[in-house]
Order: sequence, then structure tokens, then C-alpha cells
Amino acid sequence: MARLATPAPRTGIVVFQPIKRRHCGECHAGPLPLLVLEEGAPRCLDCADLGHLVFLPRGDTALTRRSREESALSAVVVRFNRRKARYERQGVLVEEVGLARAEERCLADAEARRRRRVRDAQRRIAEDLRFTEVFAAEIRRLFPGCPAERARAIAAHASVRGSGRVGRSAAGRALSEAAVVSAVAASVRHVDTPYDQLLMSGVPRHEARRRIAAAVETVLRGWRSGEAGVG
Repeated sequence: MARLATPAPRTGIVVFQPIKRRHCGECHAGPLPLLVLEEGAPRCLDCADLGHLVFLPRGDTALTRRSREESALSAVVVRFNRRKARYERQGVLVEEVGLARAEERCLADAEARRRRRVRDAQRRIAEDLRFTEVFAAEIRRLFPGCPAERARAIAAHASVRGSGRVGRSAAGRALSEAAVVSAVAASVRHVDTPYDQLLMSGVPRHEARRRIAAAVETVLRGWRSGEAGVG
């Protein structure tokens, strides 16, 4: 039987996925899906005292690492890539009980990550609610005539996380007057004027804004002066 080429010097046990059909040099079983080289001659896993190990394919780094940590005996599985002219890792052989313990650890981590995601989501929701209230209060300060419910609606719309709207901008987060006025003006434009209908009828955006500019300014002026219900 031809001797098999061995990979570069290594530490630990290496098991091969053969490219060609190979039989065990000791018990003659085969063809072998996995084999160990002893002095260049193939041995099946049973003859190499590795038959009790289970194969864990590559892909889950954490599970692989923990499986090897939990196993008293383990081996790396490699296969020769002819195109690249090198051995490539395919997975590991580990003890079944070690794999089970590793899976429990990974599941525990997954549950911990899930709980952390829930906590983070709850924290973001609370932060967003607080910011919406602050933004609404600033709207009411600048526009005392703006109804409270309308101010909250404008603030909620402008500050949706991930929306890219003015409330999420740096200026909006800093509650700059320009950002707050911009959010209010945008709301008035869409809610209190025929702006959207003009756009839908094909009027260019800049022309549509020009046509409704006076109506927007009338509402803003009334809200600034404290005239509730204007618009």
C-alpha cells in the first residue's frame, strides 16, 4: 500500500479525510471516511483508539473551542485541497460528553445574550420615550400655541430611532432651535397644507413648497404667539 503524504509538523492528533479510497492497514476495513496515519500507514479510527469520538464540522468557533476544552481526547480533521496544495481544516473529533457540555455552555451564553438584547431594547425604548417627551417640551416652549398632543406626535415622528429624521440628527439630539423648528415646519407642511396632494399631482417639490410656504408660516406664527388651535 502506498504511503500517504503527511502535513507539516503539528501538535495534537490529526485525522484525515482521504481523497482516494483507503483501507485500514491493520483491520483492512474500508474505504475509510476518516483515517489516522501511523508511520505513513492508514489506520481506521477504531484501530487508532479514536472510534468513540464524534465529528463536529467547522463553522461554530465557540462550540469547537469549548468542545475541545471539555474533551480529554480530541483531534483535528483535515483534508488536502489539491488546487491550493495544502491541508484545510474540516472540523474536530471530540468526546460526545464533551460536545454535550459545550453545547450547554453555548446555549447558556445564547440565553444570556438574548436577555441582554431584551434589556438593551427596553433601555432604548425608555431612552426614546424620555427624549420624545423632552423634544415635545421644547416644541411647546418655542410654540406655546401648539396643542400638546400635536407636539408629542411631532416629537415622536421626528425622533424615531434609525429613521434619519431631524430628531435623530446631532442637532436634534442637542435640541437646537433650528432642528426643532424644522421638525415642526415639516409636520405643518404635511398635515396642515395640500403639500402632499401637490406632490402626488406631479408638482415639483420646490414649487410645491413655494406654494404652501405662506400657509406654513401662518400656522407657525400662530403657534409662536400662543394661539392654540391655529391650523
